[in-house]
Amino acid sequence: MNSPPYPFADSVASPSAELKSGHGRIVVSSHASKAVFSELAATYPLKLLSPRVGADGVAVAYVLSYGGGLIGGDEVVLDVKVKDDARLVLLSQGSTKVFKMRLGTRLASSAWVDSSLASPQPIPEGSADAPTLTTQVMDYRVHEGCGLYLLPEPVTCFRDASYKQIQRFHLEDRTSSLVLVDSITSGRQALGEDWDFAKYYSMNEVWIGGKLITKDVMLLEGDREAAKSPDDSSRHRVPKRLLRDQLAPYSCYAMVLLYGPQAQETIEDIANQYKEYIVYQRRMPTDSLWSFSLLGENTADGAVVRIAGKETEVVRSCLKATLRRLERVIGVDTFRRAFA
Repeated sequence: MNSPPYPFADSVASPSAELKSGHGRIVVSSHASKAVFSELAATYPLKLLSPRVGADGVAVAYVLSYGGGLIGGDEVVLDVKVKDDARLVLLSQGSTKVFKMRLGTRLASSAWVDSSLASPQPIPEGSADAPTLTTQVMDYRVHEGCGLYLLPEPVTCFRDASYKQIQRFHLEDRTSSLVLVDSITSGRQALGEDWDFAKYYSMNEVWIGGKLITKDVMLLEGDREAAKSPDDSSRHRVPKRLLRDQLAPYSCYAMVLLYGPQAQETIEDIANQYKEYIVYQRRMPTDSLWSFSLLGENTADGAVVRIAGKETEVVRSCLKATLRRLERVIGVDTFRRAFA
């Protein structure tokens, strides 16, 4: 694993209460134009690091995992709060790798996270998901006038891995801002893995003032039986298609959600880019495709961008070009590190 690009401050601040295994907490606020972490704490397998950055009012934290990835049975629960006019940028160091279950269990694998409760529950006996499912539940709260910029690299699920991610964003009011990037790759293509995981589930909810304004869900589920020869009972049925065939020719997909006054310039710039993009008609698949849509009647209601690319780096380049106006919000150096 490469070293992060910044010198790092003390990565763990004293938490106000003891954290359970796999839990983390971030609280950041702005004081004298400087963003300060009052809490930055995590337990295995979750790891949080905070680089020292110079941009006024902007804090950066890397969300990592020990061993370079998550293993089947791991549960991660992260609570994040941004307050007092602060801006928080969350990054990852490389893709979030999800491995299939290995022999033995990790310390954070003794409980199962219910996606609707975001709290650990006992593993149900006989549950098919319990032994192999990797779960991350993230709860973000953004106070008025604050901004949250979630710009991680994609999730990469290895062969037969099963992954569930629940992210809830609670914005205090319409002065709160959010930019969310949620992306996934097809796997380790160099090893012949192409959408060979068992299951991928990602849900993103955005609440403003206690009201749900949007909910985005992606479910990708591999059919292991589709690769086998059909038996006599299924020959006359419509043949099932492998996940790789359904998603071809693209190997990386990304969703970007933007909302709030700090994202307005970026949304307007994307809208102008998209007007130029749709002028040209294409009959053959290109290296990348993207779409843009508003969440309401105007840019103040937020927007969603979706990108598909034949290569992960193609999608990353598209994201960098699409979100270029964020340089003025989070700082040039931080933006370039996010999309290096």
